[in-house]
Amino acid sequence: MNAKRLIFIIACVLALPLHGQQNLESAYRTTGPAVTAVFEPQRAVLQTSSAVILGGRKEMSYGIVISADGHILTKASELEGLDKISVTVDRTNYKDVRILATDPQWDVALIKIDATDLLPVVYAATSEVPHGTWVVANGATSRTTRRALAGIVSAKVREIPAAGGAALGVVLNVKGKLLEIEEIADGSGAQQAGLEKGDVILTIEGTEIKKIEDIAEVLKDRKAGSTVKVTYRRGKREFTAEVRLTSKGELFNDTMNRNDMMSGDYSKRRSGFPRVMQHDILGSSRVTGGPLLDLEGRCIGMNIARANRAESFAIPVEDLKALAERLMKQVAGPPPETE
Repeated sequence: MNAKRLIFIIACVLALPLHGQQNLESAYRTTGPAVTAVFEPQRAVLQTSSAVILGGRKEMSYGIVISADGHILTKASELEGLDKISVTVDRTNYKDVRILATDPQWDVALIKIDATDLLPVVYAATSEVPHGTWVVANGATSRTTRRALAGIVSAKVREIPAAGGAALGVVLNVKGKLLEIEEIADGSGAQQAGLEKGDVILTIEGTEIKKIEDIAEVLKDRKAGSTVKVTYRRGKREFTAEVRLTSKGELFNDTMNRNDMMSGDYSKRRSGFPRVMQHDILGSSRVTGGPLLDLEGRCIGMNIARANRAESFAIPVEDLKALAERLMKQVAGPPPETE
């Protein structure tokens, strides 16, 4: 019934004369109340099965409730640097929040709140839907009420390669036959792994590193989000660390193209995903992390990046389910041995 009402509204808009379309009342625009009211059943699902991630009093992102006892998936990079995290589900705020696991490849974190009787999302059967299919996601929210925004699926499910390829996130200084770290990019895998200025890179994945070209050769087929073993020397001691690779474009490219200049807010990480659904729902980078719903209120994906003014990316439901299961098994640990 709601879909029929939406089609009726759109038909009325298309039937207007040209001057009427140019002066369309705000209530009948995509984000207007006459349109969003059509999606009240989906908004009700967002109310109970999506979570608002707060840093202090500020909304940082959204999340997806995947278990009745408080397991939630969210965008991992939005949690970085937050000292105080709380989570709101429906109208209840939970202040005891634990980060259980992260997946750097997908930029997803599994967090846990102490809750009971939550309503997990219901997964859709497939993300393979026709272009133009209506989808619904979180918009801006009040302290107590979720808001729905609607759009359409606008491209085929596909990989989004890392912009510029994968990198350790360091600037190196060549000293004879040694490669010494001169600078470490903020938010890079190298910084997170504890590497420091002055460390000397010895090997990556067991390959001896004597020149910068050696690093390029080791990393050429690797993707952002994957990890490599880096052996380095600090003073007279050697250490080995697991370093997450990051997109070069996101680490070192501070320039904006013309499209970015017109796009307004977009996600810091918006590339380097194995597969994404693309849709055109308007929103800022802070509305990532929550569920993307179909018209039945089922979760068809997880919003993971606001790419630009016309494109948003979501993890397809097939990949999302597999990721959720893997992270849950990871935190549960191996099954007990039987005698």
